[in-house]
Amino acid sequence: MDIVIISEFCEDFSESDNDRFLYIAKMLTDKHNVEIITSNFRHTTKRHRDAPEHTQAFSLTFIKEPGYPGNICLRRFYSHFIWGRNVLAYLKKRKKPDVVYCAVPSLTAAGNAARYCNKNDIRFIIDVQDLWPEAFRMVFNIPIISSLVFFPFKMMANEIYRRADEICAVSQTYADRAMKVNKKCENASVVFLGTDLEKFHENVEKCRDCNKPALPYKNKLWLGYCGSLSDSYDIKTVIEALAILQSGSVKVPKFIVIGDGYKRESLEQYAKEKNVDAFFTGRIPYSRVCWILSQCDMVVNPIVDHSAASIINKHADYAACGRPVLNTQKSEEYRKIIDHYCMGFNCDNEDPNDLADKIFRLIIHDEVRKTMGRNAYKCSEELFDRKKSYLKLYASITGGV
Repeated sequence: MDIVIISEFCEDFSESDNDRFLYIAKMLTDKHNVEIITSNFRHTTKRHRDAPEHTQAFSLTFIKEPGYPGNICLRRFYSHFIWGRNVLAYLKKRKKPDVVYCAVPSLTAAGNAARYCNKNDIRFIIDVQDLWPEAFRMVFNIPIISSLVFFPFKMMANEIYRRADEICAVSQTYADRAMKVNKKCENASVVFLGTDLEKFHENVEKCRDCNKPALPYKNKLWLGYCGSLSDSYDIKTVIEALAILQSGSVKVPKFIVIGDGYKRESLEQYAKEKNVDAFFTGRIPYSRVCWILSQCDMVVNPIVDHSAASIINKHADYAACGRPVLNTQKSEEYRKIIDHYCMGFNCDNEDPNDLADKIFRLIIHDEVRKTMGRNAYKCSEELFDRKKSYLKLYASITGGV
């Protein structure tokens, strides 16, 4: 089969790249011809890029995109529009594939691909990674005005969901949203982003002795976070919770913050003001992320109120490192997983006192902390291991061929 994968937000295609679509492409190349169509603009660094130096087992096509300076700005919408138009032009030049497997969002490219596939009788499968425009309402949520502004985006998303011959999604929450308007599919395939557990442990072993001097000496418990330092993540509340614990008699964990973003400088300053022992690693390779998480004693998932996020990348990494999670995210889907596996504590959103109380419990109860960590790893084996879970995606794309 000739399979095209369209994903605007691919990462760097390096050996340590944990991107969902790179992983799927590698699975498919064993029996099928595969091409990834992606942008020549990298979202995470906000820079244009060249093709990777090492070759891949699949074709890799970079489509021109103007680019944009920030996650929420008018230039971003314009940039996605132009990229989507360029993707359509490329599809029209290319020989017709058997299957188009398309990440959603962004919306313009997916909408163009949906219409192209429907017109040319090409099987069109979507993989819902996030909910647009719902995610944008978290930042720009003004009654009536927001509804008017985002209405065209809602119509675009509905059209994409409606035209899909098959729906995949990274969470049941996202799958349910798409299925509301789709009359073609009987069921959606829900496959969490996940991670390759074997590769995760290889990364831990590979990095065990590398760059150790760059990390603070481990003379206390570590509380870990990995992800973006942006509006979606409530790092401030974590700092405040740790500051509350300073007044008690327990030894407060060191806060290890893995990742980068425009809020990094202000958060580092806030930690100093609160006299919280925090270490910010900046952006580092995924292999080293795995190792640092494995050195932590507990991890935190602090997501702001009104977030549309459901099951995300860090959930898989947190489970894979086998550490209890302190969760403030309101997603019922994720909160139920934590409760079901007894793999940590769900906390009140944006409440530093409740978060401090749950951290305190993990500090003073060693066995509870270790048991919850083992439960988290069990969850990773059953729900997040790509070698098992992605077989479902493989079957969806190939029809079992």
